[in-house]
Amino acid sequence: MSGFSRSGYAALLDQLRAHGYAGVDYAAVDPSAAHLILRHDIDVSPEPALPLAEVEAGQGFSAYYFFLTTGELYNPAAASVRRVIARLSELGHRIGLHFDASVYPADADLDCAAAQECQALENIAGRAVDMVSFHRPTPGWLGNAATIAGRAHTYQPRYFSEIGYCSDSRGGWHNGEPLQHKAVASRRALQLLTHPVWWSGPDTPQACLNDALRMRFAALDQHLAQNVTIHKSGRIAGLFKDD
Repeated sequence: MSGFSRSGYAALLDQLRAHGYAGVDYAAVDPSAAHLILRHDIDVSPEPALPLAEVEAGQGFSAYYFFLTTGELYNPAAASVRRVIARLSELGHRIGLHFDASVYPADADLDCAAAQECQALENIAGRAVDMVSFHRPTPGWLGNAATIAGRAHTYQPRYFSEIGYCSDSRGGWHNGEPLQHKAVASRRALQLLTHPVWWSGPDTPQACLNDALRMRFAALDQHLAQNVTIHKSGRIAGLFKDD
C-alpha cells in the first residue's frame, strides 16, 4: 500500500509524465502512442475523489470519474455528491456511469437499464455521459466490443486489450505497479484505473474503508440531528473506537 496517498498519486503522475505520457480521453487514445487514460471508479465514497482531481488538474491532466446510481453507499442525487460532481466538472474532468448489472434480474434488458441510468446521471451532472464502466464486470464484458446504451465502455478491446491496463483493485497493484507495466516499458498507451477510497490517507485498505464508514456515519448522524428532533448527535461517535 506504499504510496497510496495524495502525494503518492502526484508522484506517480510525475513519473508517468517523465516517461513521456500525455493524458487523453477515451475517444482520442492511440494504442501506439504514450497516451494515458486516467479512470476512477467511485465504489464507496465520492469525497476522496476531490484531492486526486485537484492533483490531476494541477498537473494538466483530465480524468474520467465513474459514479454508481444504484449503490447502497452513496446517492449521486444527494446535495453533497452533486457538489463533488460539480467540482470535478469545474476542474475539467469527465463524468461517466459506473454500471452495476448485478442489481438487475437475469432476464433484464441491460441496454435499457444502462440508458436509464445514464440519463439520470446526465440530469444530475448537467452534462453528457458518454462512457460506461462496469462494476465487478462479468467475464462476458471483458474484451467485449459491443456498446452498452449506445455508449462505449471501458472494457472494449480498444481500451482493455489493445492498450495497457492497470488497476489498484482491493487496494493494491496486485498485477504489477504501473511503472513496471510492459506498456510503459514500450511507451504504449495505458488505461490506469484507481479507486479514490484507497488513496484517502490511512495505511491499509481496511483502514481506508473504516475511515469512509466513519465519515458516512457522521454525515448520517448530522442529518438525523437536523431532521429528527429526538435524535441527539454524537450517539455513534465511538462506533469504530477499536479498529
